[in-house]
Amino acid sequence: MKDLLKLKSSLSEEIENILNAQVKVEAHASALYLAMSSWCDDQGLDNSATFFAKQADEEREHMLKLFNYINNRGGRAVSPEITNIPVDFESFRGVFEQTLEQEMHVTEQFNNIADRCMKAKDYVTFNFLQWFLEEQVEEEYVARRILELFDVIGEEGTGRWEIDKHLVKVTFDGE
Repeated sequence: MKDLLKLKSSLSEEIENILNAQVKVEAHASALYLAMSSWCDDQGLDNSATFFAKQADEEREHMLKLFNYINNRGGRAVSPEITNIPVDFESFRGVFEQTLEQEMHVTEQFNNIADRCMKAKDYVTFNFLQWFLEEQVEEEYVARRILELFDVIGEEGTGRWEIDKHLVKVTFDGE
């Protein structure tokens, strides 16, 4: 029984490390979306600024969900240092292209973590990751649909403001 009390964590070191790496990915995404929000605000794209501020909050929530999970399993969550966040972006469309790239990267990261959990037979963490994987379907869907607005509406003339007005209507119903 004494040996069990010495066991600090039910997470393997490998799984704890990759989860901490994902904490950093989520924190970076939150900071990136906050920068995008500020850029959109500066461009007069109020709905887009609000959209990215909300995305920044969601990514921070995802980070904290992972952070708390690590600690709750007896591991040590690491508060990440975030650097290299841009303050300027090339274009309105480019912001949303970068958003889709970011979300696809996050999906790939979660798939890799799930794969490593299966190989390590850490089914508890694998099960925990299912929520994130399902969330990524929504994140990618919304980013793709918003990018389609650029193709349908175009940015010429008042197109930017039309896109900004319509992007709030893009939702995911999951079916």
